[in-house]
Amino acid sequence: MDRRELAGFLRGRRERITPADVGLPAGPRRRTPGLRREEVAQLAFISTEYYTRLEQARGPRPSREVLAGLARALRLSNAERDHLHHLAGAPPGPPTGPSREVPLSILDLLRRLPHTAAIVLSATYEVIAWNDLAAALLEDFSPLPRRERNLLRRAYLAPPSRERPLYDPFDAEAFARAAARRLRAAAARYPDDGEVATLVGDLLSGSAEFARLWAAHDVHPEPTLLKTVNHPLIGPITLNCTFLDIPDQDQQIVLYTVEPGSPAEQALRLLSVIGTQRMDIPG
Repeated sequence: MDRRELAGFLRGRRERITPADVGLPAGPRRRTPGLRREEVAQLAFISTEYYTRLEQARGPRPSREVLAGLARALRLSNAERDHLHHLAGAPPGPPTGPSREVPLSILDLLRRLPHTAAIVLSATYEVIAWNDLAAALLEDFSPLPRRERNLLRRAYLAPPSRERPLYDPFDAEAFARAAARRLRAAAARYPDDGEVATLVGDLLSGSAEFARLWAAHDVHPEPTLLKTVNHPLIGPITLNCTFLDIPDQDQQIVLYTVEPGSPAEQALRLLSVIGTQRMDIPG
């Protein structure tokens, strides 16, 4: 364990993260850059005294559970997480479950695409990040619990009377097939993850169609190049669908774009103005 290097690494990572990055208020008297030590400790579920000793290069060797909490609290990339483990004298093992931490560079990219709807999917098809236009086009995911942000649950287990389906019947089947195949591969990568096992079990018991696809053992998803969204205010909108892999996070960015000058482009421009407000409800 290299206590001095570990202390410097923790301090440097802490100082680069703003309270807003982790959903904390900045407060009126913040005199240090980044997070406070007690805030990191709170996010990592350890005591402030213990974390302070680590930053002062006089703490004991952290357990793997503590290192996982620190990596989560400090928003570390996979490479930074591995480095943290090496500094602590506990070489990292393979990740036990799909990552839900979206790199800050990807979040910034989503904000810089005002005319493109974009979401980030975990390896299990959970929507873990989105921009404003995606919220207007698909759904505002922010008030939804995690289970309802999972597109596989929405495709196979959502009740048919749901008011705002993410995908209309024109492409729901193609999406469901591709998602089931990708989940099959993810389940093999994360055999010990409880959430993945629960998701697969719920889908198998709740959907005969998913069970049939799962039994085929296919793992190569068919590329989906077009997506039709049946928006309740605008109507059907056909979009180009592009998937970009984030390999070190085992995640995907999904970009929804339209042909310049097309009716779909006009629809997206209107949605960028409307946002997520419900104009169909009298107020």
